Amino acid sequence: MSKTKAWISAMRLRTLPLSFSVIIVGNGLAYSLYGKMLSSMFGTKSGSFRWDIFGLTLLTTLLLQILSNFANDYGDSKKGADNEGRIGPERAVQSGIISSSQMLKAVIITALLSLISGIALLYVAFGSFEQIFIEFLILGVLAILGAIGYTVGKKAYGYLGLGDFFVFLFFGLLGVFGSFYLHHQILYYPAILFGVMMGAISTAVLNLNNMRDRENDSLVGKKTLAVRLGFGVSKVYHYILFGIFWVPIVIMLSDDLKGNWLVLLMFTPVLAIHVLHLRKVAKIQLPAEFDPELKKVALSAFLFSLIFFMTVYFGL
Repeated sequence: MSKTKAWISAMRLRTLPLSFSVIIVGNGLAYSLYGKMLSSMFGTKSGSFRWDIFGLTLLTTLLLQILSNFANDYGDSKKGADNEGRIGPERAVQSGIISSSQMLKAVIITALLSLISGIALLYVAFGSFEQIFIEFLILGVLAILGAIGYTVGKKAYGYLGLGDFFVFLFFGLLGVFGSFYLHHQILYYPAILFGVMMGAISTAVLNLNNMRDRENDSLVGKKTLAVRLGFGVSKVYHYILFGIFWVPIVIMLSDDLKGNWLVLLMFTPVLAIHVLHLRKVAKIQLPAEFDPELKKVALSAFLFSLIFFMTVYFGL
């Protein structure tokens, strides 16, 4: 593998659809007519959906995800988690093509780019350096530290079994609600609900990754939640996460959409992917068999976000 291909591989572009899906859902809520109506009722500064905010949220998310992937490559190599026992794709530092010092520089540069992009996003959204700007800037810095701190440092939270909580928080609640709030600057219950849903599906992807690597992680002292729970209970936890994702959808389809069968039909492919996935998980006995399921769940979340955005864009 050439050095250029190694850097592209280290970016792990296959993880981007999942992170983008959270932002698309949050912006979809902002685009919705109900969101616009609420912003008008509450007299907020931003009364309509803005495509420049949407674009900058995607750019900032792209940089944060690449930052997280670079940091994981660096941190896991330092802690010995990337070894011959690891089942997933070979990491860049592990391969020897990219050195630890080069990866550390990439982490620092990407962190700075994420910060610059985040500041630009906040200035476009809020227009001045007022209190809400500072509050969101603090959240942005925490997101950067969270992306790095998963595997880097003496107390990397991914090694303490806290990865699920932070993924649920940043790739769910904050990702969806924050994306919505940048447009309308109001509290909005559905944004929190969808944040919980997207947090659950994002955490499910992490759980698959951790179930795949459970045996090797246990040997190197990486005490992920899958290591702590064990093989069988981790599967039960996985089913619960999908329940958290789908139950609110069923409620909303029966309640808010008043039997809109077209919308229900549009979400059927996502449901089919999830049913097949959960049936597969139930049968898996070898950790390596979890690896192909990662892409399926991540892409299903992306598909869901696109369908959701289409429903609000076309007013279905």
